[in-house]
Amino acid sequence: MIKHLRIMALISIFAITAGCQTDQSTSASGAMAADAQMDQEAKAALKSLYISTPQARVLAQRAKGILVFPDVLKAGLIVGAQHGEGELIENGKVTGYYSTTAASYGLQAGAQKFGYAMFFMTSSALNDLKTGNGFEVGVGPSIVVVDSGMAKSLTTSTLQSDIYAFIFDQKGLMAGLGLQGSKITKLNR
Repeated sequence: MIKHLRIMALISIFAITAGCQTDQSTSASGAMAADAQMDQEAKAALKSLYISTPQARVLAQRAKGILVFPDVLKAGLIVGAQHGEGELIENGKVTGYYSTTAASYGLQAGAQKFGYAMFFMTSSALNDLKTGNGFEVGVGPSIVVVDSGMAKSLTTSTLQSDIYAFIFDQKGLMAGLGLQGSKITKLNR
């Protein structure tokens, strides 16, 4: 049992380290290639979300902006961390690149990869993201994390929150997936 815990701790440390490293490339062509890859990943992630949850497409049509993180890595053993990069889409065009990072502690062990998309329904919520010095989930505009049951009951008349978030494409083994406390920061590209 102790041997397995040590192995999980090493795997968690490696995953956290790998997930939290960012590419500091200064070449313009390297940044453009990374942006193009992010654009493809974000489009594929949204397509996957819309297929699995058609109500998300309804939200997309009314949203002022969509912040999508196609690949977020979460790993931990008692202490955990998650990190990913994504992009903000407004009126079908990419208007910025962002990172999401969170730390947690408690009864947890494992690693998981997932994506999430936040649909900003009001201009003020979108403005908080774009003009603030970092955006912390759970502080500021009201955010509703939509599960499959709630998604079925969403209609244009029931939309009353500032932001709706969908977690999708979960892979790996780790309990306790959530967005509370995630810090979202604009990347300078």
